Amino acid sequence: MIQKALFDELGERLAEAARSAPAQDLEKNLRALLLAFFDRFELATREDLEVQKRLLERAQAKLAALEARIAELEARPKRPA
Repeated sequence: MIQKALFDELGERLAEAARSAPAQDLEKNLRALLLAFFDRFELATREDLEVQKRLLERAQAKLAALEARIAELEARPKRPA
């Protein structure tokens, strides 16, 4: 029921925005309204996901390099002390 109420509220706000906003501002206002609405669901934007994806790729590359370095060091013959 909570979700239905949220979607009903979204519908009302969209209708209000369409009635009160000039055509050129409609897209900007709708985007802001939708971002605020979906923020309640703690959803991430595409941009946020892309940033996190790049950070993860960099971390994975660093991890692979460190693993290779460790394997290289472990493969070296041990020097007597």
